[in-house]
Formats: sequence, C-alpha cells, structure tokens
Amino acid sequence: MPTPKTRRRRSSPGIEDLIAAGDRATAFAVDVVEGRVVAGPHVRNTCRRHLEDLAHGAGRGLRWDLAAAKHVWAWWEGVLKLSEGQFEGIPFVLHPSQAFRVGCLFGWKSEDGTRRFRRFYDEEGKGNGKSPLAAGIGLYLLTADGEAGAQVYACGAKKEQAKVLFADAVKMVRKSPALRKRLKFSGGEGNEYNIALLKNGSFFRPISKDSGKKGSGPRPHGALADEVHEHPNRDALEMLERGFKFRRQPLLCMFTNSGSDRNSFCWEEHQHAICVAAGTRTPGDTFAYVGEVIDDTTFSFVCALDPGDDPLDDPSCWGKSNPMLGVILTHKYLAGVVAQAKAMPGKLNGILRLHFCVWTDSDEAWISRETLENVLADFDPAEHHGKEVSLGIDLSGGRDLTAVAHVVETGSASMTREDGSTAELPLYDAWIEAWTPAEGIAQRALADSAPYETWVRDGHLKTAPGQYIRLDFVAAYMAGLDADFVIRLLAYDRYAWRKFEDDLADLGATIPQAAHPQGGKKRAKPTDEQLAAAKAAGRDPPDGLWMPGSLNALEELILDGRIRLKINPVLISACMSAAVERDPFDNRWFSKRKATQRIDPLVSLAMAVGAAIATSGQAKSVYEGRGILMV
Repeated sequence: MPTPKTRRRRSSPGIEDLIAAGDRATAFAVDVVEGRVVAGPHVRNTCRRHLEDLAHGAGRGLRWDLAAAKHVWAWWEGVLKLSEGQFEGIPFVLHPSQAFRVGCLFGWKSEDGTRRFRRFYDEEGKGNGKSPLAAGIGLYLLTADGEAGAQVYACGAKKEQAKVLFADAVKMVRKSPALRKRLKFSGGEGNEYNIALLKNGSFFRPISKDSGKKGSGPRPHGALADEVHEHPNRDALEMLERGFKFRRQPLLCMFTNSGSDRNSFCWEEHQHAICVAAGTRTPGDTFAYVGEVIDDTTFSFVCALDPGDDPLDDPSCWGKSNPMLGVILTHKYLAGVVAQAKAMPGKLNGILRLHFCVWTDSDEAWISRETLENVLADFDPAEHHGKEVSLGIDLSGGRDLTAVAHVVETGSASMTREDGSTAELPLYDAWIEAWTPAEGIAQRALADSAPYETWVRDGHLKTAPGQYIRLDFVAAYMAGLDADFVIRLLAYDRYAWRKFEDDLADLGATIPQAAHPQGGKKRAKPTDEQLAAAKAAGRDPPDGLWMPGSLNALEELILDGRIRLKINPVLISACMSAAVERDPFDNRWFSKRKATQRIDPLVSLAMAVGAAIATSGQAKSVYEGRGILMV
C-alpha cells in the first residue's frame, strides 16, 4: 500500500532546524511519513503523532527535549556493546528505527520536566533485536537516568522467562569496559541474578509474579517485559505497576512478537497501542491517522502489514514488520522462511505471526506433519469400487471449498488394550474430493494464501463454473458414487443441505443420510440405520453423530495407524492448518474461525469417519476414552 506523503513537513522551519541539529528521532519520523522508509500503518501513525506533537503538543504541556534524546543516544553508542555472532564486541550503534524509539521515550517531557511516557509497547517480527534493545533501556535506567535507588526489573510470567532478557543485559555489561567498572554481579558467571550499582543503591534483576509475594514488594523505576504474548495474564506486570507510585517517572516497557490469542491481555495492549498511534478509539480497516489524544503517557511502535499486503509473494512489504531487515535479518533468510511457508502449509500460521506480525488464531497445527505423514499413502480409489463406503460432506453456499470425504473399510487388525486384552478393529482407506468456483480463483488463492490454481492444474481440486459453488455439480458426483459404491451412510451438516437434497432427488439418487453438526454443542439424533446396527450388535442405542466424537475417532485411527489417507495437498493443507476449540468438559471440534486456511476437507473427513464408525459395530468406542494401541 502506498505510504501517504506529507511533504509540507520538510518545509517547516522547526522540523528542518531540529533535523539540522541532529534530531535523529524527528528525521526518522519525516522519512517514514514521506515514504522514504518502508513502514506499516501503525508505525506511520506513531511517526505522524510525533510530528503533530512537535507542532501542537505545547498546548497540552508537552515539550520535546532534544538534549535529553541526544544524551541517551550518546550514552548508548558510547557505552553499550553487542555480543554473539557477527556483532560480538562491536558498539551498539542504533538503527534509525531504534534511535526513534529510544529518543521518543527519553526525549518527550511533561510540563513538570519528568518523562512524558510511562508505558511503551513494542511489537515487531522475530529477530529484530527486541531483547538487546530492552536490555539497553534497562541499563540506561539503572546507570544514567539520575534515579537514586533505582530498581529495574526484567519481568516474566516465570523466572526462567525473565532471565532471557536479563541475560542480554549481563552480556552487555561484560562487554562494556565502562559498565564493568561501575557494576557488580551477584551469582557466578552464567548464573547471575542481580546487577548492582552500589554507589547509589540501584539494581537490575529478573522477577516473576511469585517473586512479589515476599517482602514489601518491588518499587520499580523500570520494568521490562519481553515476549508479552507468552504471558498467561497481566498479573506480573500489574504487580510491578502497583509499585510505580513510589517513583517520579517510572517506565514500563513491553516487547513482543504478535500473538495468537485475542482474549489475552497482550491483545488488549496491542489494541490500545494502535488506537494511541492512530489517535482514535475506533481505527478503521486502513488505520488512517485521526490525531485525537487517546493516552499521552503511552508510546507505541507496532509493526504490521497493510491490508492487502501478501508477504508470501511480495518481498517489498517485509520491511513493514521487520525494521531491522538488512541489518540483523537478511532478505535471504526471510526468503527461506517464506519458501518453507509455501512448501509446508502447517508452518504458515507460525511464520505469519513470528515474522510478519500477523495475529493468527492458532500458533500450532492440530496435528504434527510427521504424524500425518505416517498415514499418507498413494492408492487408487477405483480399487474399492463395489465396496461399502461412508461419506461426509461439507457444503458451501458461497465461494468457500465444498468437500466430500470417502471412507472404506479394508480389513482389521489385532489391537492391544491398556489392560492387556486384545480386540480386532477395522482398518480404513480414505480420500477426499473438493470443489471451488472457477471465477475469481486467483483472488481467492491470494486471500487464502493457498495455491488453488496449482491444485486445479494437478487434478487435486475441481472447479465448477461461475462465482459460487454449483451444488448440482456435487450432486451429480454423488450420484456417480451411488453407482460405483454401496453407500453405507452420508453424514451432512444442515447448512445448504435442503438445496443439495433437492438436487440429489432430481438425479434419482437415494442415499442413506444422517445429520452431523460441525460444532461442539449439538448432537444429532441417531438414525434408524444406527439404531438397527446397535441392536444387531447387542449394544445400547447409540448417541447421534457429533463432531467431538468424530474428531476423537479420526485421531484414534491416525495415532493407531489404522487409516490410510490418499495423498492430496488440499487435504494435507487442511490438516496442517486446523485448530480446535473445546468446552469445559474437554469436548473438542474443529474451528474454522481459528484455522489459518480452509479446513473443509478435514471437516468432511471427520464426518465420514464418524459415519463409518457409527455403522461398523464400533460406534461406542468413538465416544469413550482412548485405550487402543497398535501391537
């Protein structure tokens, strides 16, 4: 997306004078706003906010103290040294984006001369130097901020998490001759737990929530939280913020990658941060700058893509989520990451979240690729013609995928239960067919980050003419199945079913059917066929089909190696993109809302497995706990 131009800013004498005087923060803000530096919408807004405050902030009692910003820049680059790898022992020279952040944190002042910003939220891609930046801020607060008895904490939900950021600070101190002379460690090398500035009673140490339960509690001058998206709640930060009342200008800094839980406090902080930057409590889809004062004490630097950006095919947008691209991260590295995402869809959600600042709804796939590959096989469904088949169908009323899954019983295997007894349990072959509308396939492929056109070309995905799914095409396919197989049961969800049922009737297809809700809250009534099968097997009347039972059954078959799945990238993508939801009773179902790609083929597969088990004489085991293991 083109970056808005505001060329009038460079013509402002005040802005020009500041830049000429060495104002690196303002220079970066102008370069971002005028489009010379690639940045995402929220960083553009933060830069715009800085420039607006230079022009109008005095009316709210704000003052830009360039001398204070220069002081922290000079201290930083004159004192701090980096460690490890290619940066071992070299001075920590601030990148323009880092100089902007550090300069704004320490250069903006309130009317009483104290720091304006008390909270800082920083969200950027993995590998952009968040932890060293956080450690540097902590060491400045400890040694150069003029605070007697300063308490600085690296904060984590657990002590081990807090030690990661603290370890970066320890390495910086050991590399810096100036800091080594002034600071003392507690703990042996590699096990440090405290950095002390003895002459004024200040210290820097890791802390977790449990640490605050002892003694009088912390009184932080600075609190630094890394990987905030991993914190289960805000308890650890609230413990520290309660101690801020003892300080004149405390600072809370939160650093994180993007997360996957929109019910988390990290998401709340993310939302507040982008509202502060945009200057509106209701930012639109394009996050245009509005300029209202939301929170004058919060500073944010939230990296993100613009709507419509596609990091898998457009490297020009990579810098929006990776400000250190070309400095720490290389284009070659990110190109390799993108290649992985294209080759292994199961990695896509994690890559989008960690490297491109996309808040995904799930940070891991439903099943590991290794586990799935154990049951993938290449076979011809035609070898099963004439046999009984169970079906599951996930219909689409619009432009999504429509999928039909087929499950055929192929034999049995002797299985050993946990109690040592054995049982003969059925083996299955399964495959899917999927359809998508022919029109607009390229746009949907881009929007869904899925190679639909390639799948169509290679015969893995079928198309139907028009912009919307033609259910009559699917019905014709189903009628063909009725001629080639003995359909034992077709499991269906009620969405769009009535129209499809009419299409089947028009073709003269009479197929045994059973409702199968796709969520986890509704269970269908058992069919006459299910009741008859239960009676013949001497079992109690079965429960109706529902997704938690079918999901459990599918997992058991995969884990026991009792099912072969015909190799199909459409199905593989669905499996590797799937996420589940669960209720308080641990009933689970596939979540289309949380999935990173279309999972309709997987949903239809689970439905077909449920139908197969329900009519095989083994229905009861689907809803019981697992206890079958392969000999």
